[in-house]
Amino acid sequence: MKSLKVQQGPKPNIVRNENGDLLTAPSDWELLPPGDAALTRRVKTATDHWVVEEKKGRRTFSKGVWASSAIIAKTRRDLSIQRQKPSHVKKQKAAADRREKVQTQYVDEFCIAVKNYLQFNSRYENFEKQLSLAVTKHATPVGSGTVARTKRIPINARAEAAVIAWMRHQTTGYDGMKIPRVKGKRREIRRILAQRSKELLDGYRQGSVIPVDCPLAAAIQKTMSKGSNP
Repeated sequence: MKSLKVQQGPKPNIVRNENGDLLTAPSDWELLPPGDAALTRRVKTATDHWVVEEKKGRRTFSKGVWASSAIIAKTRRDLSIQRQKPSHVKKQKAAADRREKVQTQYVDEFCIAVKNYLQFNSRYENFEKQLSLAVTKHATPVGSGTVARTKRIPINARAEAAVIAWMRHQTTGYDGMKIPRVKGKRREIRRILAQRSKELLDGYRQGSVIPVDCPLAAAIQKTMSKGSNP
């Protein structure tokens, strides 16, 4: 089957190919929105189609698939019948249980990796635990798109990056900064904030007396307060 990668054009039924040419979807086609991976796979296997993508930074997001309306309808009916069979329901439940088990194991492993990165002095052991849980809760959900979900770097590097990212958003004014649209400027600011965060962590590692206005302590207290609310 012929597959073409396109981007959304100026009108709903008009797309732009990789060369920048505008294409109008055939009158008997429709846009199958993303969300049902099995349905999308089957439609793409069954007929010619256009895959609509949108790039945001380094990431590419699916905006749906243009394909024959008749093929989409038939595939949706066939898939619905299959999904109602007891054998399919049992298979799906087993798969969901496996995914949940894998996720639980990863969350535990990631939390340990975060603790290993923090390595706070024993006087801040409880604080280390609270911070590890806060970072892990934020970084590990499936589909979160955080650095913790990537497989491209070792888990210890993921843990470090997740801690620094969490601190950037929770202990600095980064989210409210007006950063000039100059190439490399945002990266430079993130690098400076990362260095400040690491210096702050070093104080806890060395067992130093932490000031009462410590932004990290305030962020953790705020996080714990939210977690205790019903």
